[in-house]
Amino acid sequence: MQTLTGRTALVTGSTSGIGAATAHRLAAEGARVVVTGRDTARGDAVVQEIHDNGGDAMFIASDLAAVPDALRAFARDTTDAAGATIDLLVHNAAVCPAVDTLGLSDVDLEQTLAVNIRAPHVLTAALAPAMTEQGHGAIVVVGSWMAEVGHAFVGLYSASKAAEAQLARSWAAEFGPRGVRVNTVAPGATRTPINDGSDDVIRRMTENLPAGRAGTPDDIAATVAWLASDQAAYVHGTTIAVDGGITATRAG
Repeated sequence: MQTLTGRTALVTGSTSGIGAATAHRLAAEGARVVVTGRDTARGDAVVQEIHDNGGDAMFIASDLAAVPDALRAFARDTTDAAGATIDLLVHNAAVCPAVDTLGLSDVDLEQTLAVNIRAPHVLTAALAPAMTEQGHGAIVVVGSWMAEVGHAFVGLYSASKAAEAQLARSWAAEFGPRGVRVNTVAPGATRTPINDGSDDVIRRMTENLPAGRAGTPDDIAATVAWLASDQAAYVHGTTIAVDGGITATRAG
């Protein structure tokens, strides 16, 4: 059963990994999907795969580290190109510098804050009003289990994901009464193209989990699609851990 027929979705960072899997899943559920990212070739490939599977998608290039006015222009361009209100907004794109505090460069600091916090805030402010005007919509933040515990590495990434989850809770309070549901999905150790070379690390992180394995992008996409659908109509402001039990059964 297609649960998202007639909806238009924007998934940031959807040219690979969790974002691409989410774009495929939303399209399979009947949504028209705007795929976006910096790599046009990869974006076009995701769109073609969706078309080959009978779905509806288009690609629009974006730079989420851009200044706020450029992000607002991207939101307008996306709405115009889609020819419809964006009903479903998935904040998936993120930057994760794999360094400790002393090793973090100023460039990585600024880019992480821009992509992980500023861009979701600006895009939500740009796109949520049209959702509230029509009286329905859904926003899903792709967070991280790392927002729940301390880490010697990736501290800034973890903090940015905690901030984004708090934004989602605040947006739920702000926009929920006007018909827009906002929630967070928090993945655990998930195999994506970015960490293909980290098999040993992922194995150590996941071998003793209740799930007994690492997550897959499809695991995350399925939960995002459910939260975006009317099946989750009474779910507001929550964080769903799709992490194989990592936050529930270990401290870090």
